[in-house]
Amino acid sequence: MEEFRSVLFLCVANSARSQMAEGLARHIFGPEVEVQSAGSAPSRVNPYAIKAMAELGIDITKQRSKSVRSIDPEGVDLVITLCAEEVCPVFLSSAPRLHWPLSDPDRKHEELSDEERLEHFRVARDEIASRLRELVSTRDEDSK
Repeated sequence: MEEFRSVLFLCVANSARSQMAEGLARHIFGPEVEVQSAGSAPSRVNPYAIKAMAELGIDITKQRSKSVRSIDPEGVDLVITLCAEEVCPVFLSSAPRLHWPLSDPDRKHEELSDEERLEHFRVARDEIASRLRELVSTRDEDSK
């Protein structure tokens, strides 16, 4: 993976997957990489995403759900889409793209207990974290 100084995570509502990815990426990359997230139908940061991230000591309560239209394409070096069964937002830019299809952990149409729903968020969080660590290692290898 080529060197990048900014990354944008996209999913539909910018409430769960992309918000967790934003928080994890800030934690993993630190201040050397600008991290943003957005969606095509922004809503709110999902309380289960906040809980799942708090379990790792990462506070995403100050993050906000944003429209993909509010992001300047010139300021993005890498786009990572996280949609699985939905249509990911369109982001017009020449930045390289990665697609990490992850099911929506909220599972709105399933009857789940709070703990079962939270477990789906943990699975998505851990998968994103794993992929980010892999991205960091390939980025570090390429910069040698």
